[in-house]
Amino acid sequence: MYPILPGLFLFFLFMLPGCQSKKNKRHDTTIVHSPEEMKVTATELIGTAINHAVSHNGITEDSLLLGEPQLAKFIYENNSYVPLWFNKQDWFRAADSLFEFIRSSRLYGLFPEDYHLAELTGIRERIAADTLAKKDRNDALLWSKADMMLTDAFVGIIKDIKLGRLPNDSITLRKDSVLMPEFYQQQFESLKKAGSLVKLVELLEPKERGYHLIKEGIQKFLDSADYRVFTLVPSPKKEPGQFKRLLQKRLFEGGYIGSDSVQADSAHIAEAVKKFQHEKDIAVDGVAGEGTLRLLNMSDREKFIRIAISLDKYKQLPEKMPYRYIWVNVPGYYMDVVEGDSVKFSSRVICGKPKTKTPLLNSAISILITYPQWVPPPSIVRKEILPAVKKNPGYLARKGFSLVNSKGEEVDPYSVDWSKYNNSIPYRVVQGSGDANALGIMKFHFDNKYSVYLHDTNQRYLFASSRRSLSHGCVRVQEWEKLAYYILRYDSLTSGGGSKIDSVKTWLQKKQKRNIAVKNKLPVYIRYITCQGKNGGIVFYDDPYGDDQLLREKYFAAK
Repeated sequence: MYPILPGLFLFFLFMLPGCQSKKNKRHDTTIVHSPEEMKVTATELIGTAINHAVSHNGITEDSLLLGEPQLAKFIYENNSYVPLWFNKQDWFRAADSLFEFIRSSRLYGLFPEDYHLAELTGIRERIAADTLAKKDRNDALLWSKADMMLTDAFVGIIKDIKLGRLPNDSITLRKDSVLMPEFYQQQFESLKKAGSLVKLVELLEPKERGYHLIKEGIQKFLDSADYRVFTLVPSPKKEPGQFKRLLQKRLFEGGYIGSDSVQADSAHIAEAVKKFQHEKDIAVDGVAGEGTLRLLNMSDREKFIRIAISLDKYKQLPEKMPYRYIWVNVPGYYMDVVEGDSVKFSSRVICGKPKTKTPLLNSAISILITYPQWVPPPSIVRKEILPAVKKNPGYLARKGFSLVNSKGEEVDPYSVDWSKYNNSIPYRVVQGSGDANALGIMKFHFDNKYSVYLHDTNQRYLFASSRRSLSHGCVRVQEWEKLAYYILRYDSLTSGGGSKIDSVKTWLQKKQKRNIAVKNKLPVYIRYITCQGKNGGIVFYDDPYGDDQLLREKYFAAK
């Protein structure tokens, strides 16, 4: 058995699943006296229960809740409603395999309670004990309930492994986002032949290396997980009256402060917060801000839900990724250049602030630009540049910006009546090429509706920061030079043209602006995944945009 997070699974080992009050209950038992009678009676019970569940939101007459009643009905109809998982009061090999998979399903980022683990455990133990003069072993109702739960668990596992539990969004690349009932029937037939659900699941899982690296670290995570339940500290904006008391309680539970029975003063709270911040390698300022609170509230139970969400995000990728591509993970602040099953090189990156998020997208690098100009998007002009220039038109010159009209002519900012403009201006703001340019000396352009790209930066010292959500939305790449020459080298080899590397080196040396077209566009995937498999374990990242917390609240609220 694998360790179980407290509160997740309740084992009612000596109770029939789905019992109601005596008023609504049809049967306590349905005793038969021969294997032949068992098959006939169980078939009748299954047919009646499944059809009732289909028309009653998954609930059978005996209050058994099925998560996928329509799919269960389809499979049973194709098998004439005969029991699928047992015969002559013995479990098939496939049933044993399915039950063992459910017990260990956390190793796949799944939750055993989603697949009737407690109820199936109780029934199997009762039957194995052969109690009450073989009453349970001869109870067709008991066997038929177990059979329906196993079928429901099977289709649920197939669906969750293949598609995940998250809805498709604008960046989902799966082409089979809806599985037809025939697919589940095919998988059931495959299981009957193979007898092992593990082998079947391996064929349905994503092939992407990031998925398997996380999965490989789950056992180590479960073995060392701290199953204590810690106090959740609310935002001081949401619950100002409770914030200080609950913060002190949480700090006490973690051993950062000596007591929670007597209210500590602000200085002691600040020192305790600093201890926590130092331990988590974040900015040590003694203030329990949003980032600190997210980490304080990140228990091992919450981390397992992060694992589940992260694995499901890989299921939204295409079944076969390109041979070469760029992978940017926003919460991890890193970029991988992937080639086949290996990472050619990695780089630290700087991503967007929570107020100016880096968008998630799929695209491909098509142009490299040496010594690029920067044209701030309208959002930055509206929120930052316009308010600053209203106070002092000299702001533009100080930042290296020029003001250009529709004719391409430069305009003196002191000649403009800035009081007339509140949201937009009839000019382009352009920061010229140079070492002080915000884009640095190399830009990697790819088509997207957000006006973002990968680029160098003139603030390279920021790569030393551990939390690097600092940009206006673009992705700043520390190893921009490696990336540029990798793209150029591959493009030259595959396009049959001469190497452009020497030309690019000359343009950089002379600080010249040039556009270099990339014939073999390099795919780019910008994603938001808050954990990563590494060295046989799992590394967890902050959730700077709160995206995973929203998914947790919406799709994993009961966990």
